[in-house]
Amino acid sequence: MTSPIRAAVARRAGDPAVLVSQYTADFAAVLPSHIKPATFVRLAQGILRRDEKLAQAAANDPGQFMSVLLDAARLGLEPGTEAYYLVPFKGRVQGIVGWQGEIELMYRAGAISSVIVETVREDDVFVWTPGLVDRETPPRWDGPMSYPFHEVEWAGDRGPLQLVYAYAVMKDGATSKVVVLNAQDIERAKKTSQGADSPSSPWRQHEAAMWSKTAVRRLAKYIPTSAEYLTAQVRAVRQADVPPPAAEEVVDAELVGDGREQEVHR
Repeated sequence: MTSPIRAAVARRAGDPAVLVSQYTADFAAVLPSHIKPATFVRLAQGILRRDEKLAQAAANDPGQFMSVLLDAARLGLEPGTEAYYLVPFKGRVQGIVGWQGEIELMYRAGAISSVIVETVREDDVFVWTPGLVDRETPPRWDGPMSYPFHEVEWAGDRGPLQLVYAYAVMKDGATSKVVVLNAQDIERAKKTSQGADSPSSPWRQHEAAMWSKTAVRRLAKYIPTSAEYLTAQVRAVRQADVPPPAAEEVVDAELVGDGREQEVHR
């Protein structure tokens, strides 16, 4: 059965870049306020101009392409970036939320102040044993270990990827569960990813970023959703007998490189 989106797009199909412009109003209807529709359209048109294979895939199935863009718009993620990849796969455009997009969605849930995600390479020093007290002099961390110790020699070749880890610092200062994945964990995740072996897949072109994304997605399971966070806040407010937060202060959200992955702050 043809979806309403595909049926509508089929009637307007032509140059994908022109089609994107024609759907500006549709994007505006679902985009959150922090992204302007004109900016969203320019980003989508720009990636089409830069990637011939993507442009061909969009022309092959414009309905699928528009569905992907509307998904990115609904999530409030910029298409063709590390927040939301556009990938040609089997002659059609596939949308993939990137690791930066996953983190953006976490922030919107409102419970965290920062997210740390790092890849660990062969020549790095990495220690993670919850509660471990460092016996070295001077100690490398204070008291019982509550988050990983990771030391990097940035000047040299760090070697191949070995691990990736991610955790969040909550707004009350607590540390979330720490997610640590090894190469076998990553390989299992990759096998479940459609089109991972395609030459255009981010798994092939941005391997370190996809390791980071996999860790962040695992972390998302342990971060409160917006609804959970709001309930906890209201409960705390009632217990403290102070006025509750204004509704406009609560953001509704859905939890859904090789360079230096870094701590992300807001």
